[in-house]
Amino acid sequence: MASEQGQTASEYIQHHLTHLTYGRYPDGHWGFAHSVEDIRAMGFWSVNVDTLSWSIGLGILFLFLFRIAARSVTSGVPGAWQNCVETIVGFVDTSVKESFHGKNDLIAPLSLTIFVWIFLMNLMDLVPVDFVPHAFYLAGVHYMKIVPTTDPNITFGMSLSVFFLIIYYSLKVKGISGFAAELTLQPFNSKLMIPANFLLEGIGLIVKPISLSLRLFGNLYAGELIFILIAALMPFWAQWTLSVPWALLHILIITIQAFVFMMLTIVYLSMAHEDH
Repeated sequence: MASEQGQTASEYIQHHLTHLTYGRYPDGHWGFAHSVEDIRAMGFWSVNVDTLSWSIGLGILFLFLFRIAARSVTSGVPGAWQNCVETIVGFVDTSVKESFHGKNDLIAPLSLTIFVWIFLMNLMDLVPVDFVPHAFYLAGVHYMKIVPTTDPNITFGMSLSVFFLIIYYSLKVKGISGFAAELTLQPFNSKLMIPANFLLEGIGLIVKPISLSLRLFGNLYAGELIFILIAALMPFWAQWTLSVPWALLHILIITIQAFVFMMLTIVYLSMAHEDH
C-alpha cells in the first residue's frame, strides 16, 4: 500500500510507471536518471534499461526452454514439457497453414517466436507489482518496470520489424512495378484515381504497424495500471480480493494479445505474398 511506503497514491503510481533509464544529460555526461525530470531532460538520447533487459532475458528463456524440449524429444510417450511444446508448435503451425497462402519457410518459426515471446513478456504482468521493484530498490535500483510490452518502444520495435518484412516481401514477390501498381491502381482501377488510390493504400499500409503496436501496448498498459491502482488505493486485505479475480481474467487477455499480434503478422505477410 502506498501510504505504508511513505508515498502518496499519485507518487506511488508515478514511481511504478517510471522506467530505469540510462541516457545523456544536457551537460553531456551519461548516467542513470534519478527522477522523471532527468528522463525528460535526456530526451531522445536515452534507453529504458529495464525494458531491454527483461525483453532480452525472456527471449533467452524462450530459446532455453524450447531447446530443452528439442534435446529431450522422444517418439514414445512424451513428457509434460515436450507435450506442452508440441501443443504450442502444432497450434501455431495450424494457424499458419490456415491463414498464410504463400510459400515461405520463415513464417512458421517467426509466428512461433512472436507468440511465445510476447506471451512471456505479457506474463510478467501477473507478478505482484511490488515484488520485483522492491527487491531491486533494496539493491539500490530506484526504478524497475518488468513488463516489456507496457513500453511502446518494444511494441513499436516489433511492429516495425513486421512492417519491414511486409515491404521486403511485397517488393520481392511483386517487384517494384507490381508493388507500385498495388498502391496506385486499387481499389479504383483508373489512372485518374491514382492520387486517391495512393492516399488510401498508403494510409492502410502505414496503419498496420501502428495498430499492431498500440493494440498490444494499450491492453497491457491498462492491465498493469489496474494492478498498480489496486495496490495504491486499497488496504492490504482488499488487494488480494480484487487482484486475484483480475489476474485470472488477465491470463486470458495476455494470451489473446499474443495470439492477435501473431495472427495479424501472418495475415499481413500473406497479403504481401499475394501477386495480383
